Amino acid sequence: MGALRTGADSAPRPLAAAMLLYAVTIFASAFLLFLVQPVMAKQILPWFGGSATVWTTCLVFFQTALLLGYAYADWTVRRLAQRTSITLHVVLLVASVAVLPIVPGAFWKPAGDENPSWLILGMLTATIGLPYFLLSSTSPLVQAWFARRFRGRSPYRLFALSNLASMLALLGYPFLLEPWIATRMQAWGWSAGYVAFVALCAAAGYASRRSVHVLVHTDDAVAPEPVHASGEDDPPTLARQGLWIALAATGSILLLAVSNHITQNVAAVPLLWIVPLSLYLLTFILCFDGTGWYKRDIYLSMVAAALGVMAWTQADPDLTHELAIQIGVFCVGLFLACMFCHGELVRLKPSPRWLTRFYLTISLGGAIGSILVGVLAPLLLPAYFELGAGLALCALLLLWQVRRDHAVFGVLGLVSFFVTVGCAVWYVSEFYDGTIASTRNFYGVLRVWETGTDDTARRSLIHGTIMHGNQYRDPVLAREPTTYYTATSGVGLAIESMHPRVEPLKVGVIGLGTGTLATWGAKGDVYRFYDINPSVVEIARRHFTYLDQSEATIETPVGDARLVLEREAPQGFDVLAIDAFSSDAIPVHLITSEALAIYLRHMKPSGIVAFHVTNRFLDLVPVVEALAHAHGMSATWISDQGETNLSSVSDWVLLSSDPEALAKPGIADAATTIEPRRDWRLWTDDFNNLVQVLK
Repeated sequence: MGALRTGADSAPRPLAAAMLLYAVTIFASAFLLFLVQPVMAKQILPWFGGSATVWTTCLVFFQTALLLGYAYADWTVRRLAQRTSITLHVVLLVASVAVLPIVPGAFWKPAGDENPSWLILGMLTATIGLPYFLLSSTSPLVQAWFARRFRGRSPYRLFALSNLASMLALLGYPFLLEPWIATRMQAWGWSAGYVAFVALCAAAGYASRRSVHVLVHTDDAVAPEPVHASGEDDPPTLARQGLWIALAATGSILLLAVSNHITQNVAAVPLLWIVPLSLYLLTFILCFDGTGWYKRDIYLSMVAAALGVMAWTQADPDLTHELAIQIGVFCVGLFLACMFCHGELVRLKPSPRWLTRFYLTISLGGAIGSILVGVLAPLLLPAYFELGAGLALCALLLLWQVRRDHAVFGVLGLVSFFVTVGCAVWYVSEFYDGTIASTRNFYGVLRVWETGTDDTARRSLIHGTIMHGNQYRDPVLAREPTTYYTATSGVGLAIESMHPRVEPLKVGVIGLGTGTLATWGAKGDVYRFYDINPSVVEIARRHFTYLDQSEATIETPVGDARLVLEREAPQGFDVLAIDAFSSDAIPVHLITSEALAIYLRHMKPSGIVAFHVTNRFLDLVPVVEALAHAHGMSATWISDQGETNLSSVSDWVLLSSDPEALAKPGIADAATTIEPRRDWRLWTDDFNNLVQVLK
């Protein structure tokens, strides 16, 4: 024993302190790894129209970088001597500090003609690629160091600790960080934390080098590997690794598909991104904790029921707009499905000798799932069919995993599989019923839906689950403004208030839809429609006639309206309508104080800015009124009850720097009193609070 107290180990640190160093390093890496996700996504969200797909695309990058980090960890552990591996890792950590701070340059802002997904992936790679790659590799790499230094102790609980840190970062962001700290300061704060992590990881590496030095130079040989039962330490078969990948991929598919399903109807904001991801991570924590949270018989029954309920909820059109039901069903269902996927992974885990290979295949499955949903689905599927496919895949895995269990579980798995497949077919059938054209891209799903007969026949543009304008097929009605844009709507009253006039009107519209507002155009007028989605422009011209039949000059610049308006010379609008919602989701960056300042630069002194705030879930009227108050403007709320056959219920808030513009009889007579909320913080590019405005 005397030899063990010579050299570098003559004054050994207490065992608990040494183990704590590894635990703290893994905790810090995971905390930073997941904190950076909402920090980066929120920085770039306004550049890409506030689209919910920004988060999905970011998750593709994060999952892929995680895979590369795990592959690097597996390679260094398997192929390099531990001293060489540690030295290489520390050198890369020090080099990665050179890319800080993680603030993307303005040159990454889209011009409007590029592929947003590739631009986001390129920007993330350049801005946080190396730090994120190294953070991704930390958990498996440090666990391998731990396993070699403390033989006989399982490192898998460190994986649960890693996921706990990740979940704390995600849950803390929308409640403790986002409301109080400016987005840019968040990026600088994260960068400072990363520098501290580099020092911490280097210390853990140095401690691991010392342990190797002691083992090599003592009188004793390197401690032998623990003896395992026959076959337990054999390399995992390809079939076993394939099952690991399938289980991990299914969990990832459901995570992204459920996130898409929730955010497309409310808003692409960190709060709604984080809930599904936190539940996903919670299942990793519970399953890998090693204390038996995954009660298999109980969860098998619950997940079979949950998959069927989720499939039914998605397919039933009567439940589409029930927010509480949608969020409740899919969040609970996601948790149960991921508990099954990750619980089965833990049941199939190998001995610690194959730890990095195990984590590598898990991350490969996660990357495959994210690429299927975030990259391939928008290219190959005309609508959000991947959620139904993911539910059916999970049911199939459930059926496979219970094939040797009690017959009751086999029956449950079989019923779950047939229900999920049946509901998926039903959902696809409902989508195509009456649909004459559909398209999908980065900005969502568009379809042209035809319904009615004879004089009631009409075409509607559906974006997500919300109608964005319709047009009657009858030649007389085809030129009449409909839905949210009739004469009694807020924007209709704003345009009508400009009569009589001496000069032609210039009207700006953020959000083209079917182009219904073009029907208000008279000869000499200019109607300038801004839309970020080129497919909307194509559909509006091919399947609707509002633009072609308008007497006004029609302009349709493509690109995020806020970015385009930033670059343009003042337009001198008489009316500017803000109507760029996708489904019921709001692009928050178009309803902030900074956005209003941009709009005002393009307005005539007596011009009217009209915000379309119709929303089933969010009360945005006080938010817009607060913007008006902050900029010294008057605000009027027009609530149209849609009492004619052509009109729909709509809410518009009209803002003007000239109080007389909103005091004209048509507007004043239709005005609804706004109750200001001075206790609410002003919405800015650095702050918004959706919880406050939930109806």
